[in-house]
Amino acid sequence: MSGGVILSEETCILGEGPTYDAATDTLYWFDILESRMLTRKLSGGKTVLHQFQEMASAIATIDAERQLLVTETGLHMRDARTGKLSPHMSVEASNAGTRSNDARVHPCGALWFSTMGKKAEAGAGAIYWYFRGEVRLLYPAITIPNSICFSADGSVGYYADTAQNLLYRVDCDADTGLPTGEPKLFVDGRARGGGIDGSVVDLNGTLWNAVWGGARVDAYAPDGTLVRSVAVPVSQPSCPAFVGANADRMVVTSAWEHMDAAARAADPHAGKTFLLDIEVNGRHEPNVLI
Repeated sequence: MSGGVILSEETCILGEGPTYDAATDTLYWFDILESRMLTRKLSGGKTVLHQFQEMASAIATIDAERQLLVTETGLHMRDARTGKLSPHMSVEASNAGTRSNDARVHPCGALWFSTMGKKAEAGAGAIYWYFRGEVRLLYPAITIPNSICFSADGSVGYYADTAQNLLYRVDCDADTGLPTGEPKLFVDGRARGGGIDGSVVDLNGTLWNAVWGGARVDAYAPDGTLVRSVAVPVSQPSCPAFVGANADRMVVTSAWEHMDAAARAADPHAGKTFLLDIEVNGRHEPNVLI
């Protein structure tokens, strides 16, 4: 298959939030609209489905026993062995019109996570910062928050509003993950075609972005210069993640949301998860500090 191989045949309406746990060789990702999480060993085996009672979109490792799950009502502790959930911090739980979306852990252990309207209502979303039991609102009035990611040294953060198709860069405090300046435009995706969706930054400082509707992953140098485009075998790739013991491979999730029968027939692998035919200088996700 040109561009990559199918890692999981399980089809997601809205595949998102891939996160790789090197300690267990396990990839986690989500079908947000179906309120389920999927897991699979990178080395092989079947994809395992975990059904939730609400929409969830991201997960981070706390330690060998616990994980932090991001859902439409906030942050929840998850027992890594049993899957049992317990509430940790409520965020927008009283707003039935929003759900969680993109998230990523800063190198210091802080978590940036986002919300958005369930029907992508204009300005209904936001990006939050969580660190050691504290939550702060960073950026309100975002329609479709995506591309949350950080440089390896923690000095730079990124985020996008896919509805605007603009990707922003902001200086950060390496010790707390909090912004220290005003966001500046990093990439204007409107001239490229497709929408700026999920992103991740490698050890070289290169930002890898899944282009929704563009059937590709674009790579940008730290100055915003486009340095590479990698074709993927679906039209709606949604988010990349580094995987493998050395974080030198990349997976990407995808979706068939908004596709009619003809579009799905023309895009038969839409919603599946792929291992790309490239090597990268990636890095593993840090643990979140609670």
